[in-house]
Amino acid sequence: MNLSDSRTAGQPAESAADLGAQGQSTAQRPAQPLARLSAAEAVFNAIRGDIESGQVPVGGKLSSEAALSQHYGVSRSVIREALRSCTALGLTVTKTGRGTFVVSNTVAGDLTLGQYSARDLTEARPHIEVPAAGLAAQRRTGEELETLRQIVEAMVTETDPESWVALDSSFHAAIARASGNKVFASVVGDIRSALAFQSETLNMVADRQNASDIEHQQILAAIEAGSADAASEAMAAHLRAVGVALDSILNK
Repeated sequence: MNLSDSRTAGQPAESAADLGAQGQSTAQRPAQPLARLSAAEAVFNAIRGDIESGQVPVGGKLSSEAALSQHYGVSRSVIREALRSCTALGLTVTKTGRGTFVVSNTVAGDLTLGQYSARDLTEARPHIEVPAAGLAAQRRTGEELETLRQIVEAMVTETDPESWVALDSSFHAAIARASGNKVFASVVGDIRSALAFQSETLNMVADRQNASDIEHQQILAAIEAGSADAASEAMAAHLRAVGVALDSILNK
């Protein structure tokens, strides 16, 4: 099977079970059409389907990154992206030097995002990023505004999921810095990797990228206009939308 690292359409998803066990490849299931997805999304959906269906049992070990990469015809970075989302959903755990193991066949009640959880972020972000956006509208310098513009422009045209996620966390960190409040800037800097993990998973599972692009543009427009109220509300609306997307994943 070859998904390549570009966008795919209508290609069948094969099993992600341990392909290398005893030199035998896993039998293919009947082909299921895929919507137009990124390679990482397609791999993630295939692995998740195998886990939730029991084809890869709890306690079972997934193939190595190298074997999965060869099987799907994608780079190892794409495999790692898909596996990170499986881990965030509580389906797998990766043990250094040993591999990735299935720990549950159902999505956990919260996302694991490095040292923080989705609940941690959901509870904290409105108290940090909403006022930070308002202050950024009042205090941003011309240079900071230009940085935000460049990030948003790059996000709209970015087709690589991993690069988009990096830009997303950069956007939020840049707003915190533009607020002129060192505490806000420090806190957002500290949770930046968790924000990236969450964004990556939401894009893959809930298809949030295009909606986020629009919401970011609205936040930027309010900051450009110098309207603290509008910037705060735009950020609040963005965070509410993220919360809805999280609920759609966790409450399935």
